[in-house]
Amino acid sequence: MSTDATHRAVTDAPATAPAGGRHPRALAPGNLILTVVLSVFGAVVGVQLLATLGVTPSTSLIGALAAMTLARVPLVAFRGFRSVHAQNLAQTSISSATFGAANSLFLPIGIPFLFGMDDMIVPMLVGVSVAMLVDAWLLYRMYDTPAFPAKNPWPLGLAAAEAIRAGDEGGRRAKVLGLGLVTGLVGAVFSLPMSAFGVALIGGFGAMAAFGVGLLFTQYADPLFGLDLNAMYLPHGMMIGAGLVALVQVARTILGARRANAAQARSAAGAPEGAEEGARRLGRSMRLGFGAYLAISVLLAFGTGAATHMSPGMLIGFLVYASVAAFLHELLVGIASMHSGWFPAFAIALITLLLGILIGFPPEALVVLSGFTAATGPAFADMGYDLKTGYLLRGENADPAFELEGRRQQLIAAMIGFGVAIVVVLVSYRMFFDNGQTAPIDAAYVAAIKAGPSVETAKHLALWAVPGAIVQLVGGSKRQLGILLATGLLITTPMAGWMVAAGIAARVLAPRLLGRDVKGDLEVFAGGAIAGDALYSFGNGVFKAAK
Repeated sequence: MSTDATHRAVTDAPATAPAGGRHPRALAPGNLILTVVLSVFGAVVGVQLLATLGVTPSTSLIGALAAMTLARVPLVAFRGFRSVHAQNLAQTSISSATFGAANSLFLPIGIPFLFGMDDMIVPMLVGVSVAMLVDAWLLYRMYDTPAFPAKNPWPLGLAAAEAIRAGDEGGRRAKVLGLGLVTGLVGAVFSLPMSAFGVALIGGFGAMAAFGVGLLFTQYADPLFGLDLNAMYLPHGMMIGAGLVALVQVARTILGARRANAAQARSAAGAPEGAEEGARRLGRSMRLGFGAYLAISVLLAFGTGAATHMSPGMLIGFLVYASVAAFLHELLVGIASMHSGWFPAFAIALITLLLGILIGFPPEALVVLSGFTAATGPAFADMGYDLKTGYLLRGENADPAFELEGRRQQLIAAMIGFGVAIVVVLVSYRMFFDNGQTAPIDAAYVAAIKAGPSVETAKHLALWAVPGAIVQLVGGSKRQLGILLATGLLITTPMAGWMVAAGIAARVLAPRLLGRDVKGDLEVFAGGAIAGDALYSFGNGVFKAAK
């Protein structure tokens, strides 16, 4: 059993590869067997927990720990798993399978089931499976571009990287990570969202402040001011306004790069080559992504039979809207997860559904729309986390060729995980549906479709879109204040706002009390706190589901 980890020695070698080093192959027999086994486990756990508890746990660290454990087995066959890059492939595959099976596949096909349209289930599964694969592939292409820089937090990815590094290096890093891990576990036992605390230690200051304000306002709007934010559609409207401005900001980035290219061609001056190439890659990816989603929307509309319920004009409008909605959903989920470690995919999918209802699409088309948009985003965000883990382990682009090869191998590992997820959902969904088990959010989508259009809803969404757009415009494309504020408003986790506030306070006070050199330790500690929270959530979820 070989993991093809010939780029580094078995013993205490550095995490980054030497010049000319070779990255472990995702399709090497040892890695392939481990990724398939972990993917089956992750997909089964993801679907089970989503169906029973309505949550999807992060299993990324489980994959890394499995590879670390095998690396300790004193057999030549497991020697390659001592490579942090092989461990990165393992965590990539299991997290892809978990989020893919639960959020991108099982959740969407539950919507036609609850609506009584069983003949739509299999065509929907085919369509959302393709959408999931495109989703991950697009993030792979867009990663480390002006819209999704590798230098941004991607908190869950940082947490996984710190855990793998600590296991590889030991020493002070392992002690600080262990302290953070224990802190995260203890806090989680007392129902404190420690991931919010950890994210606040490493995220952009302005973005975290906006995120925290949104969380706190959501928590206290009703008890202190008697405001039902959901009934007012305040969070949804804010996200619509911020999202539209964010889309314009991305477009301006691409156009700006084109102008810089033209200026450079004329005067041999302009933007750095890396920035230009990233912007060009972003532009090409967005064009390819929109084309792919348009093709998928055609596949879904005709495959499910929804097209037969619309006039030619309405069908064309639906195809365009579904493609734009899915693409915008993906971008918003990616931006939110990149900065905050939380991706409000369920809520943003509901926003696109509400707009579709207001446009006047028939119920069959709305079922397709809700499933399609819900399928985009989770795989996109998860791929970003995994690539961030690999980026840190590979030395933050210290060797560009090795970095690009590592990303390619991660994409292969992720696609293995997604492939396993498709098979697991295909063979298991009927068992869950026969027991009346779907993702709980599916009932909200179905209820919204059955309720139909409302003039009041349209007014609320339009009203609150204005301040959302203004905040996003003021914050700019780097800080994403509008998106993060709306994300906080959409999340109802108790105490999350206070934990973000505590994290911000800690990052302000720690350098003053412990010296400026504490910044590195804070990042490691934050990774431990996020990891501890994730491990407790996973274990607690499995325990409850097994009862």
